[in-house]
Amino acid sequence: MSNESPDKKQSELISSLREGVSVVQMIFFKEVRTVVTDNHPDKESSYLSMLAGAIINDVFGTPNQEERFVNFYSENRGVIEQELLSLPDNCPDILPPLTDALRIQSLCDHQEGGDSSHVLAKANELGILVVDREIPLPSTFMTLVRILGEQHNLIISPVQISPEQDQELVH
Repeated sequence: MSNESPDKKQSELISSLREGVSVVQMIFFKEVRTVVTDNHPDKESSYLSMLAGAIINDVFGTPNQEERFVNFYSENRGVIEQELLSLPDNCPDILPPLTDALRIQSLCDHQEGGDSSHVLAKANELGILVVDREIPLPSTFMTLVRILGEQHNLIISPVQISPEQDQELVH
């Protein structure tokens, strides 16, 4: 039996889940970067990376507050919104894991006293939230993340999640 407190175990679980969300964000970035490159072949690589980053940050509700990124977002808002609206058609395969990552992010935020329900609402408005998809248990999410990470050549170390931890975060 472990001597770790339940709070420490939950904190470690949330940290692991957030790492999983980050892996999905990286995969989503790769997918979006490919789409925006196809949609804007005349643009420079740095612009395309910033555009993809702005889209990812917008979807996850994590805008970069550094001045150059704020300016980029402001100057390219129309293009960003157009790309956001086309995500369901341009990236359909990533929508299920993206939905899971957004829901897990929201659960983690809630456990830490935050509220990111607005992120889920916006994803739903954009048509990128798979509404009828069940909310994943932490172990299911981490298994999905490991599989995706391997498919996209991203390394993620396995995290053991106990049955108790699996149930306590979603209840």
